[in-house]
Amino acid sequence: MKVVVIGGTGLIGSKVVARLGEHGHEAVAAAPNTGVNTLTGEGLADVLKGASVVVDVSNSPSFDDEAVMEFFRTSTTNLLKAEAEAGVRHHVALSVVGTDRLQGSGYFRAKQAQEDLITASGMPYTIVHATQFFEFAKGLADGVTEGNTVRLPAGRIQPIVSDDVAAAVGRASVGTPVDGVVEVAGPEAFELEEFIRRGLATKNDPREIVTDPNATYWGARLQETTLLPGPDAHIAETKFGDWLAQQK
Repeated sequence: MKVVVIGGTGLIGSKVVARLGEHGHEAVAAAPNTGVNTLTGEGLADVLKGASVVVDVSNSPSFDDEAVMEFFRTSTTNLLKAEAEAGVRHHVALSVVGTDRLQGSGYFRAKQAQEDLITASGMPYTIVHATQFFEFAKGLADGVTEGNTVRLPAGRIQPIVSDDVAAAVGRASVGTPVDGVVEVAGPEAFELEEFIRRGLATKNDPREIVTDPNATYWGARLQETTLLPGPDAHIAETKFGDWLAQQK
């Protein structure tokens, strides 16, 4: 089976390509640095020839509200059109647990727009909702740092390692389209503050971490369970503490 992975040279995409290849599939990494640009359409028709499945794990190079909306709308529209013309039979996209509950954020409004385009396209699809990655604890902290203080909203999070996200996306890509959303999360839930604190401690990062009632998550207000998966989520095995121990 030929599977084209859009964003196939990034953190998740490269892992998906490797996993599919190990299982005997023809997995093709597609990204601007391989000559495929979903914003302009460059290289799409050629790379999709003979493809049964397209996996989209690409992300916007800019998180500015207008730029990220333009990226996901244009990229997804171009991709779905090219897939229909090429006879692709399954579109798999990676998105985020809680996207529909985070619409105060420009980034998540753009992700919702992406999902809406997919569901309205008529293309058989599977959308994989993953919780936040272990690897992004520092990036989350950087986005809400003022001086030497990390200001976080209250809420719980059930993070997952990128390897387990890639495994979930790989499973979806070789499975039957569900024409809906499947969720994947790590095995443990934490207060957001604890997740960030433990992630930074491993890097000997001295920043002070506080829970601030006025803080937001990428611009969105959080409820206690906004970032948590539902009861039917696939629960991965890798624990945060075990992963952290390997990073030292």
